[in-house]
Amino acid sequence: MRAADLKSDLIHKISSLKEMHIIEELSMLLDFEMEETVFELSESQNSRILQGRNEYQTSKILTNKVADAEIDQWLEEK
Repeated sequence: MRAADLKSDLIHKISSLKEMHIIEELSMLLDFEMEETVFELSESQNSRILQGRNEYQTSKILTNKVADAEIDQWLEEK
């Protein structure tokens, strides 16, 4: 689908929306995507990212399969 066709289709869909929360969400998404400033992380966010990277590098992680098994076991206990 060409960009012009996709834009036209989106405009039509948006104009027919009645749910205000969806319109607001679309507006926030577009504002975020069109923002040209750099997103700044807080100190705690940077710290958590570094912690996650360190856990990954030291293999302190669970595979998806192991995590799913632990969740299933926890759910069975409830």
